[in-house]
Amino acid sequence: MSVNSLVLLKELLSDNPDLVYKSFLIHGRSCTLIYIPTITDITTLQKNIAHLLHAESLSGGRWDDFRTRLENGQAFPIAYQAVSSPKHASELVVQGKAVLYVQELTAFYYFDLAQYQKRSITESQNELVVTGPQEAFIEDIHSNISLLRHKLKHPKLKLKEYTIGNYSNTLVYVVYIEGLPKKKILNLIDKKLKGISTDGVFGISYLVEQFKDQPSPFPIFQYTERPDAVAASILEGRIGIIMDGVPDAVIAPVTFFSLLQSSEDYYQNFYAASWIRIIRFTFALLSVFLPALYVAITTYHPQVLPANLLITIAAARENIPFSALSEALIMELTFEALREAGTRIPKPVGQTVSIIGGIVIGQAAVQAGIVSAPMVIVVSVTGVASYIIPHLELGLVLRLLRFPFLILGGTMGLIGIFAGSFIIYAHLVSLRSFGAPYLQPVAPLVFSDWRDAFLRVSAPLMKKRSSAFSRMTSRRRAN
Repeated sequence: MSVNSLVLLKELLSDNPDLVYKSFLIHGRSCTLIYIPTITDITTLQKNIAHLLHAESLSGGRWDDFRTRLENGQAFPIAYQAVSSPKHASELVVQGKAVLYVQELTAFYYFDLAQYQKRSITESQNELVVTGPQEAFIEDIHSNISLLRHKLKHPKLKLKEYTIGNYSNTLVYVVYIEGLPKKKILNLIDKKLKGISTDGVFGISYLVEQFKDQPSPFPIFQYTERPDAVAASILEGRIGIIMDGVPDAVIAPVTFFSLLQSSEDYYQNFYAASWIRIIRFTFALLSVFLPALYVAITTYHPQVLPANLLITIAAARENIPFSALSEALIMELTFEALREAGTRIPKPVGQTVSIIGGIVIGQAAVQAGIVSAPMVIVVSVTGVASYIIPHLELGLVLRLLRFPFLILGGTMGLIGIFAGSFIIYAHLVSLRSFGAPYLQPVAPLVFSDWRDAFLRVSAPLMKKRSSAFSRMTSRRRAN
């Protein structure tokens, strides 16, 4: 390798004051070790590379012997590889790898010693469980892979590596068990990831948006920060995608019903888990339809209410200057603003502000005669119901749908709500997540999957994987 190769490497890495060039003279040949100490494992580098190079420079050995050992991979006790391009070598240096330049040789030798600052493994913040594992993913992809391999100790657990982003060079892994997922899903994900052309990716949602072929607000991926959720999904024949720098993974394919399931469903008694699922489904529907039903019934169909309840509502709304629709929109928008404020305000005061703010504003609005007490109750129940949905992305979509249904109920009554429901159902029936029907096992009707949809049967009865996810239905064949 000519001196010009080192000069070119230095030009490519110019204006980097944190870069280190450490020179050695080995048997009359110049060697340079190049690395960035802030992102490199200095302890390993000093012990296994620099120390041995220094010892070699003081020894009375022959250059040909050292060159032979270096080219055969025997010069150092840790693994290393060779690249010939100075440009490639410069990219490796900024990724945390140590690169060794040796005069007269035709390659740069690099050592994978990347070591970034990272936080410790903590419990999940957004998917809390009372029983079960309390660990969550962090921003370091290698730690996240370690968490997965701790749960799935099987040689058929496969990882496919991608580097995405022209400048960020972000590492992405596709994780699956060989033989379980449908090949067309793996091929589609592979094609999409290889086709991404962007300057950089800093959130896994950047990747997710590349996969949406059908315009739909409903998520076709499941986000999670729990290693046990990813491991369990992989055993079902699904595929996990993990990205460096992000404490979340995504799982594909999904169905509407899988997005209403929680990890804790499988750590509890199946009677309790089934009851909680019924509650979750019920309140998920209420989070979308309750305000619209209240407005539609009080405005257009008061006859469906018992007389005593109708009199109570009419008395509460007697001095309200707004229509039921306007009243509901005011309260819903105010509740959304409080929810967003509670998220953006610093954590120590955020929850207090959102709760106290809701109580104070609601009470003041009722006393001022701006909104009625029944409307405050309806909006409060709807807000609580939206928090029951275990996955944030689905919860956001259902919160969004609440407003179109509210307008339909306020302008067309129950007919508008039924029409809107039919449109949403038709859309969900036609929606696919990587070929998996979004409403399976309801549409298409697959009774064998009902054991883990609305209810959860006992573990001995769940012997088959869903045909929506896996090409191998028998769980025993995974062993």
